[in-house]
Amino acid sequence: MNGLHHEKKIISLIKSCTQKTHLLQLHAHLLCSAQFHNPAVFLPFLSRSALPPLRDLSYSGRIFSDFPDPNVSLYNTMIRAHSFSRDSAPTGFLLYQELNRLGISSNALSATVAIKCCTKIKSFSNGIQIHAKIWKDGHLSDNLLLTTVMDFYSSLEKGSEACKVFDEMSHRDVVAWNVLISCCTRNGRTRDALSLFERMSTNSNTCRPDDVTCLLALQACGSLNALEWGEKIHTYIVENDLLKAKSVCNSLIAMYSRCGCIEKAHDVFKNMVGKNIVSWTAMISGLASNGYGRDAIAAFEAMQEEGISPGDQTFTGVLSACSHSGLVEEGRRFFQSMIQDFKIQPNIHHYGCMVDLLGRAGSLDEAYDLISSMRINPDAAMWRTLLGACRIHRNIPLGERVVDHLVELKAQEAGDYILLLNIYSSNGDSDKVVEVREMMKNKGIRTTPACSTMELNGEVHEFFADDVSHHKRKKEIYEMLEEINQQLVIGGYVGDGVSCGGVHSEKLAVAFGVLMTAPGTTIRVAKDLRICVDCHNFCKVLSSVYDRKVVVRDRNRFHHFREGRCSCGDYW
Repeated sequence: MNGLHHEKKIISLIKSCTQKTHLLQLHAHLLCSAQFHNPAVFLPFLSRSALPPLRDLSYSGRIFSDFPDPNVSLYNTMIRAHSFSRDSAPTGFLLYQELNRLGISSNALSATVAIKCCTKIKSFSNGIQIHAKIWKDGHLSDNLLLTTVMDFYSSLEKGSEACKVFDEMSHRDVVAWNVLISCCTRNGRTRDALSLFERMSTNSNTCRPDDVTCLLALQACGSLNALEWGEKIHTYIVENDLLKAKSVCNSLIAMYSRCGCIEKAHDVFKNMVGKNIVSWTAMISGLASNGYGRDAIAAFEAMQEEGISPGDQTFTGVLSACSHSGLVEEGRRFFQSMIQDFKIQPNIHHYGCMVDLLGRAGSLDEAYDLISSMRINPDAAMWRTLLGACRIHRNIPLGERVVDHLVELKAQEAGDYILLLNIYSSNGDSDKVVEVREMMKNKGIRTTPACSTMELNGEVHEFFADDVSHHKRKKEIYEMLEEINQQLVIGGYVGDGVSCGGVHSEKLAVAFGVLMTAPGTTIRVAKDLRICVDCHNFCKVLSSVYDRKVVVRDRNRFHHFREGRCSCGDYW
């Protein structure tokens, strides 16, 4: 009886260890008392040394290898310990193979932690080996294991394989549904993610969406610019008392901001109890992307008055606000304050905002010098930002230099050459235009058609430049666009010959919006590229002639067109 009591006391001491020095003292005591290789004691000791918070893989590996005849529980502990990082995961999979090679009967937990190792190292071949053994061993009723397998396939963009696992599950709990929805959002199948949410939320489904489901669905709504869907999910959240979760409120703020409905984002923010740094950052970033630069700065200052210090993402938001609103001096001040007052080293996003800010304002040389002075290597996105500024300010020499940098990075795309072509064209250099087009032809560089989307009655419609052949109402859309063009010419619209080659996707989407919605209804469009000058003018004049509010989300920001004006003040 005393021996059992002593054993329980030792196990309790092991579990309470928070420092390795204490664990080493216990190790010495157990060796002296010949208790170290007692299986009942060794398993918690190995777990404490191998798993977080201590997680000493070298030390735990040595004591594990010295243990005579390790069982499946000890192997599972070591495999799990190695599954936490990409560097150690390969060893975890080797331990799983060793377990099976030695003839030790593995269980569902063995496969679960081994699959996590494969997920970390993105090893499809190893993962399918484990999946095959799961079938062989008959572990098909273990939900935790099968959801881990789904997540593995999802991380490797094998969405169809993840769906097969889901379909074969005998009992699907909310975790399984959430993993499948996450798989869809991760693999760009955002509409499928929303369809799954709808299936879950029907009364006939016994497994109802939880707060995590709502987070994933709201992310899909923001990606698709699907405001109607977002409002439906918001209603579900309120009806099911899920607003208490800060993460849900923060996701609602982000969703409404990404759908261009900043008023509703602010309503959620205003009524939220216990705002944290994520809440403030989401609101600041939302105001920034929607063109409310001064309001974003005011929110940034109010956050600090509430005693919350800004983080690196908060500074990205406020610097973005300065960039979108042309607040050059304010941007410089925040950038310096971030470094000097808050001791935050600039990352690639902070530098990108500053390059955008300076480039738009015409300080191209200063922007180039900033890139050259960076301690981190500039990425292709930063050079493209500067190239866009060169197009705005018609700076040919610098534009050519920027393209050379993109070539060095082997990151040049068709859009980069189009920007350079537009710089030459706007400067009247027809010879250079021909030269760039010839070079693109010789290199086989082709542009990918831009895509715009619009949500109507819960369905997301896609439109591609010069092409609505797939749309069931294509004839009516082109007829409506022709009628709109006639009306806009009367209203003062003049097409821009430089940037309006062909029918751009946002024009087709707007024409569809005018065709399908009642007069006065706001038209909301999302585009995967930056809106061009011609389409910007088109939307401005249309908002006046048709008395419509038009909201366009392009790759960089929102444009709210109303009464012939845009929220960007023609500064984008």
